[in-house]
Amino acid sequence: MKTDLELEIIELKKKHNALILAHYYEDGDIQDIADHVGDSLFLAQKGQENTADVILLAGVVFMAESVKILSPTKTVLVPDMNAGCSLVTSSPIKDYRAWKEAHPNSVLVSYINCSAEAKTVSDIICTSSNAEKIIAAIPKDKKILFGPDKNLGNFLKKKTGRDMEIWQGYCEVHVKFHAEELYKLISKNPEDVVIAHPECDEEVLNYASVIGSTSRLLEEVKNNPAKKFIVATEDGIFHQMRKLRPDAELIQAPDQSACNCTQCPYMKLNNLEKIRNALRDLKPQVHVDTNVIEKARVSLDRMMKVSRDEAVTF
Repeated sequence: MKTDLELEIIELKKKHNALILAHYYEDGDIQDIADHVGDSLFLAQKGQENTADVILLAGVVFMAESVKILSPTKTVLVPDMNAGCSLVTSSPIKDYRAWKEAHPNSVLVSYINCSAEAKTVSDIICTSSNAEKIIAAIPKDKKILFGPDKNLGNFLKKKTGRDMEIWQGYCEVHVKFHAEELYKLISKNPEDVVIAHPECDEEVLNYASVIGSTSRLLEEVKNNPAKKFIVATEDGIFHQMRKLRPDAELIQAPDQSACNCTQCPYMKLNNLEKIRNALRDLKPQVHVDTNVIEKARVSLDRMMKVSRDEAVTF
């Protein structure tokens, strides 16, 4: 039985020919009202290929910027404009551009968790789900710069064997997972399967049997017959994991205080009431300067082409 608020959201969607996209880190009630739930690559694809006039992105603002860049004629809404990201703030465009300009013959691969402006100086964008494929598409004689997430960059550098210079940004959520506390938890539960997002510190990743994007971690929980999982990523993902495996016990990896309660403060700013208000008032809208859209779209389009196994040049 849907609540009055949920029914109001459904009616507003119809009225405005709107589509709701939600990230896995959102609360369960938001995921359940969304038309599509997924990781950042999936949401970017759905935002680009749909016929809606209005797209509401329940996630963080950089994700909505990506949707606007790929669909500039559509109205793009977010529930809360304060839903930022530490990776965005850790890669200010002045410094990020200077880094790129200091390496004129390089290929700058930027994690999608960056601002629209950072995307304008990037050669290609990646997500955690397609990053290895993106790196493999870059000619071997090209120097690679990777930013802004140092943990994802170091993970890729180690896994692919490519020489990469890494920007020193990080996700304030994933760096909270603590290797020593995780070791203690594993010692008490040696049969548990540890799975982790590559934004975690390397010391945490060393304990994981599976390292991957949110969609990859969901796939593992779905297909692995194990009954207990320790999960090193934001707890919003548990909503979909429980749907896939109601028989499995899910434990979030601990932080330094041994608390299994790590959340993204920005994702959790969103709620159903704010979604209703955004659809009712058609604001707050995400606006991206036309010049920024033109430049940023190049790097995003390259990512989309590589994801579709199309050839790109650098």
